Amino acid sequence: MTTRVQIRGELLRWARERARLSVSDLEAKFPRLQQWELGETAPTLKQLEAYAKATYAPIGYFFLPIPPNEPLPIPDFRTLRGRQIVRPSPNLLDTIYACQERQSWYREHAQGAGDRPLPFVGSAMLASPVIATAAAIRGALSFDLDERRNCSTWTEALRLFIGQADSAGVMVMCSGVVLNNNRRCLDPEEFRGFALADSLAPLLFINGADSKAAQMFTLAHELAHIWLGASGLSDATVASHPESDVETWCNRVAAEVLAPLEVVRAELRAGEETATLVARLARRFKVSSLVVLLRLLDVGRLTPDAFRSAYDAEIERIAQLPRPSGGGDFYLTTAARVSKRFARALVESTLEGRTLYRDAFRLLGIAKTDTFHELGRSLQFGN
Repeated sequence: MTTRVQIRGELLRWARERARLSVSDLEAKFPRLQQWELGETAPTLKQLEAYAKATYAPIGYFFLPIPPNEPLPIPDFRTLRGRQIVRPSPNLLDTIYACQERQSWYREHAQGAGDRPLPFVGSAMLASPVIATAAAIRGALSFDLDERRNCSTWTEALRLFIGQADSAGVMVMCSGVVLNNNRRCLDPEEFRGFALADSLAPLLFINGADSKAAQMFTLAHELAHIWLGASGLSDATVASHPESDVETWCNRVAAEVLAPLEVVRAELRAGEETATLVARLARRFKVSSLVVLLRLLDVGRLTPDAFRSAYDAEIERIAQLPRPSGGGDFYLTTAARVSKRFARALVESTLEGRTLYRDAFRLLGIAKTDTFHELGRSLQFGN
């Protein structure tokens, strides 16, 4: 006789809804799901284990009397139509947990190496001038506007920007999936990035499923969080009107980092049509057209009404563009997902015997020794 596990239907429904899945999404694999949720029958332990895996829920949760409350482990600055998003997806939660674990490892590594605290973490306040803070960020990163101008693509400019932050001591992790699981895609509509402020191991995460130009703004926005010393989750876009003073300040700093008002003013040409001007400045600064429109409003080149009309039209156009696709070199992608700074430190520590291979594999999201050593070679470590 088959033994079935008596599970409350509301817990099965909670796990499904938490994973943003419908009954129809799961019924091919679990044809009796609706009956399980209604309490008309129950799954076997094997079926429950498969269901937990399919919904990315810890199996122990199904034995609780009521669905658990899963608060975000960092401050939530996201808004959706003026309302805070209540239930985070398992993809978001697992991404934050993975980054927190990596940060904890790197903090211990930095302490053991005798690293000094980075002076820029927490060096700014909300009262700090936006222009001066943006200039401080560019200075710390050796962020050269002319060097960016010479980048042939937004991808090249973003890679340069990430490399500059990495060299300054900030771990930048950019991925569109959870760990290396390409079936677990991150949703830019849920979040675009987050910052984990720490004087020894500052970390910021960029949702790599977003456009390159949007990632550029997210990176600048999260750097502003690091300068404030304020960890937090963001859906930062130029289009957003944050209720939080922190997000408003970080948005303003991000725009000034990427396209300083003084330089924007110097780039204006009398009589140039707005569409031509926007396209030219987007190429010049390697930012999204939305950032350019905001800067043109800030310098008085656009009236508020003209800005809103152009902005709404551009939002509609961008929404029709295809999302960036994955692919590329696995080892370069893995290094980008965990940051080169973190990957190099972890590989070195493991090869020297200070970190267990199993821990390194978990932190990197890989499973094979050969893959680990090949990653090491790609980072210029020998066997």
